[in-house]
Amino acid sequence: MFTDKVDLKDFEKMDPEYQDLLKRVLAIQCDCEIGGPHLYIEDMLPNAPSKLDQLVVARTAAEEVDHYRKMARLAGDIGEDVSYVLSWPNQKRYVEAFRGKITTWEDFAVFGFLIDRVGAYQLEEFEDCSYLPLAEILPTMEQEEIGHIDFGTNLTREMAGKGDESKERVQKSINYWYVKGLDMFGRNESRRSERYRYWGLKRRTNAQQREQYTTEVNALISDMGLEIPDPNEGRLYT
Repeated sequence: MFTDKVDLKDFEKMDPEYQDLLKRVLAIQCDCEIGGPHLYIEDMLPNAPSKLDQLVVARTAAEEVDHYRKMARLAGDIGEDVSYVLSWPNQKRYVEAFRGKITTWEDFAVFGFLIDRVGAYQLEEFEDCSYLPLAEILPTMEQEEIGHIDFGTNLTREMAGKGDESKERVQKSINYWYVKGLDMFGRNESRRSERYRYWGLKRRTNAQQREQYTTEVNALISDMGLEIPDPNEGRLYT
C-alpha cells in the first residue's frame, strides 16, 4: 500500500497509474458536481414553492458549481481539462443518477436526502488521501454538502409527515432515487476501486461504502414512516 503524501510538484514523478487514476477520479467528481444543478435548476428555480425555497435552490446550485470549480482547478493543475462536462447533455454524464431531470419538489427533496448523501460519502473517501491538494480543499465542500443533505432530509420528512397524496409522492421519489444511490458506489468487485485504495486515493471498498450508506438511509426512511425499496430492483451494479 502506498503511504506517502504527494504534492503538486511531485505529481509528474508519480507512477503513470497513479496519475491516470487521479485524473479520472477528478474528472468524474467534476461531472457529478456540475451534473446536480443541470438536473434541477431549469425547473426548480422558477417553480419552488416559496421565495425562500427558490433561494435555497439557487444557493445549493451555486455551491455545487463552486465545488466543480475547485475540483476543476485541481484537475487543470495536473493537465486534465474537464471543461467539457460543463456543456455535456445530462444523458452523457459519467454517473447514471445524473442523466435524467428533476421536475418535482419531491424529487428535489429526495435527491438531497439520498443522492447528496452519496456525494458526502464520496468526499469522505478523499479525507487524508495521498494527494495533498485534494485533501486540503475538502472541509468547506463537506460542510456545504451536509447543508444540502439536511435540507433534503428535513423536507422529505416534512412531506412524508403530511400523509395521503404527499406521502405517496415522496414514496415514489424514494423508490426512484434509492437504487440510483446504491448504484453510485459502483460494482462490489472492482479492480479500479482496489487500485484507488492501493494508491491511497480512497479508503473503503465500494461494498463497504454501500453497506454503511444503506444502514444509514434505511433507518431514516423507516423513521419517516416510509417503505424501504427493494435494493435489487432496477439495479445496474451489484
